[in-house]
Amino acid sequence: MNRLSGVGPLDFIKRLFTWWNGSTLGTLLQIRSKAVQVGEDEYGNRYFESEKLRYDGRNRRYVLYSDYAEASKVPPVWNGWLHHTYDELPSEIDIKVHGWQGSHVPNMTGTPFAYKPKGSLDRGGVRDAVASDYEAWSPGE
Repeated sequence: MNRLSGVGPLDFIKRLFTWWNGSTLGTLLQIRSKAVQVGEDEYGNRYFESEKLRYDGRNRRYVLYSDYAEASKVPPVWNGWLHHTYDELPSEIDIKVHGWQGSHVPNMTGTPFAYKPKGSLDRGGVRDAVASDYEAWSPGE
């Protein structure tokens, strides 16, 4: 089957009943009939733009996620294009990257790679010894 329509019958059923396993069937049909692919990012997300202008004179822009629908997987340059911050595709413009900017990392909350601070239950619930000015309160004291 075509990459736009999915992988197979099981994928079709998943998309029929869930939105987080990829794009919904309505979105896929809309994109297939009214949009053209304009690019792909390093995460495998594909970007589309409608051929017809909306009432406000702009084209509608879409992203089809490579995996689960997670907005933080869209790199900053493509996010700017999706939200009409600039009209040129990221491949057509030179975006200045400052030395203090880190590389893009999707949100890892809910994954094994999520940040877990010292003392959190996911790290055993043990935290560093408290400072000398801390005094624990106990009821009845």
